[in-house]
Amino acid sequence: MDAYGTTSPVAPLPPPPPPLSIDTHCRVGASGEEGEPLSPTARMFHDLYIVSVVGLGAAIDLDPVRAGLEVTLAGHPRFRSVRVLDGPGPPRWVRTTVNLEDHIIVPDLDPAAVSADPDRALEDYVASLSTLPAMDQSRPLWELHVLDFPTSEAASAVVFRIHHALGDGASLVSLLLTCTRGGATADPKAPSAPDARRRTRPVYGARAPRPAWSAGAVALAAWAVSCALLAWHTVVDVARFVAMALGLVCDTPTVFTGVKGVEFRRKRFVMRSLSLGDVKLVKNAIGCTVNDVLVGVTAAALSRYYFRNLGDHDANKGTCLRSVLLVNLRPTPGIQNLDKMMESGKHNDLKWGNRLGYIILPFEIAMHEDPLDYIRNAKKTLDRKKHSLEAIITHVMTVMITKLFGIEVSTSLFHRVVSSTTLQFSNMIGPTEPIEFYGHLIAYIAPSAFGHPSALTIHWQSYMDTIRTILEVDDAQFPASHQLLDDFVESLELIRGATSTSFRAKVKD
Repeated sequence: MDAYGTTSPVAPLPPPPPPLSIDTHCRVGASGEEGEPLSPTARMFHDLYIVSVVGLGAAIDLDPVRAGLEVTLAGHPRFRSVRVLDGPGPPRWVRTTVNLEDHIIVPDLDPAAVSADPDRALEDYVASLSTLPAMDQSRPLWELHVLDFPTSEAASAVVFRIHHALGDGASLVSLLLTCTRGGATADPKAPSAPDARRRTRPVYGARAPRPAWSAGAVALAAWAVSCALLAWHTVVDVARFVAMALGLVCDTPTVFTGVKGVEFRRKRFVMRSLSLGDVKLVKNAIGCTVNDVLVGVTAAALSRYYFRNLGDHDANKGTCLRSVLLVNLRPTPGIQNLDKMMESGKHNDLKWGNRLGYIILPFEIAMHEDPLDYIRNAKKTLDRKKHSLEAIITHVMTVMITKLFGIEVSTSLFHRVVSSTTLQFSNMIGPTEPIEFYGHLIAYIAPSAFGHPSALTIHWQSYMDTIRTILEVDDAQFPASHQLLDDFVESLELIRGATSTSFRAKVKD
């Protein structure tokens, strides 16, 4: 009996891993040097995993994939290192030799299940990954699962399962672009991806530059007021974050709230591709950002689901849900050159790893007659959040707490913050041009994560002219997960329609 109340075959779990490939007591890398110390964030994310489904435009040829992985992924320091957490010395990464056969998994699926409903077979298999035991710490913490059968959106698929200690979303999207280079003939030292975006200030916590003295008293006074507001917003936001970490403040329970122990329960990953052009049309009409639109669409979709499950549409019964938004603190947004991120040195601010800050992002749950109100309110919320140093301060706090009180304390506080919110939210910019995975044209990219104490995680991922909604849900708590996914599609359609109507009305006037 599956989550929808019907009997259907479920894809089996992958086979057990082969025998250990290295000595688990290794303390020194192959070069004879001590390993690189683990960052506080890498130590804190000890039970979190990233899972990313990559749809391909052709059947999988494993030979070029293996050859390509040998010179790209398996050749980069983090993905050929193991995590050493015990023994003398601090926790650290230690280099080892990668045996690809330990990391490439080709499961033996039920042909009848795949033939009857390939989309469901893919979904069931990805869901099964959330129930596997923790990764073997004696190997580099990544796997590539090969699913060589066609679905409605791709001719085949590969699924990355990667421990979150290896890096954040920005690092791993850059990693994916590394894997889009050639196979055995590729130069492992060649640039992995163009650093296409210019250097900018961080989006969150950006400060206006101080005007010149010649600008006049009014300009200087406005700048002083702006700095004072930045300080005030930071104090308020950090105080709320600390209160949630201490368990003094938490969201009101709703249909989206996870049960105790939700991080250990089976997760289902459902996804849908939407038009990035529709999102940009709304963005241009309202005068906001793509992220504003995505937050507004998310609020609209959650509101539809909430009130449908509540049994009425009384707007007075709305509420506010909060999420933990992980913010990339690198000074250059978007996709980075992986080789620059891998370079060590204190002057490299594009470093690989988890360069993350945390923001408590509220979502309005209400019924609006005008769908564009969701976008307008999302813009107000995000504009307010951008004028705060919350992301930077929370990152510094995480590092300092880990150094002063140990990883157990920082992990407990992080767990409590996430448990005090209702859902997780993320948005990643992807490639704008078609890319290949070792000779296989990529049809879509669908990343998500599991292992955190939330029943619902919402991830948006752009690729070319589409943007994909990926929902990670507690399989038992959300038996109608596809209905929730439909709410996202319908919400964007309603908001786009309202945008067109508003534009025509303005033209008529």
